[in-house]
Amino acid sequence: MGAKVLMLITVAMAMLGMVLGASHTVGAPAGSWDLQTNYTLWASRTRFTTGDELQFQYSTTVHNVVEVRKAGYDSCNSSSPIATFLTGKDVVPLAAIGTRYFICGVPGHCVAGMKVQVNVKSKAVRTVQRCRGTGKRLRCRSETVLSSATTGGIDQFAVARLGLAVVAAGLVLFF
Repeated sequence: MGAKVLMLITVAMAMLGMVLGASHTVGAPAGSWDLQTNYTLWASRTRFTTGDELQFQYSTTVHNVVEVRKAGYDSCNSSSPIATFLTGKDVVPLAAIGTRYFICGVPGHCVAGMKVQVNVKSKAVRTVQRCRGTGKRLRCRSETVLSSATTGGIDQFAVARLGLAVVAAGLVLFF
């Protein structure tokens, strides 16, 4: 019976993770926080939304992570950091909409490309206008949809509620 409860808890945590946000390992899957990874390309292929988190993985003897403002990012200057991370397994929550800038503060590393710009979008709903027809017969209507950050058009909150209901039902049945 203990294995069943553990399985139910694992499923519930996975569903909550989907709702609360994604965890993005910077540079993954091919790299990490290093001098070989193209972070501009990596960030362009990744959608960041509020509630997500960044994970920086690196050797602490060789690198660090410094969050800077745009000017510091553009000039590779870490002298006025917003935050400095030194653990080698740094987790940075993306709680607000906006652009965040990270560089390696080791001299020469940022200039060599060890910097990433992350554009955080909202998970909120938005209004979209959909039109059909041509010319004077064009008919448009507005509808509210989940933002493009939501994968596959699935209501993640509904999935989480369903997951929690399944876990609750499972616990009732097993006890």
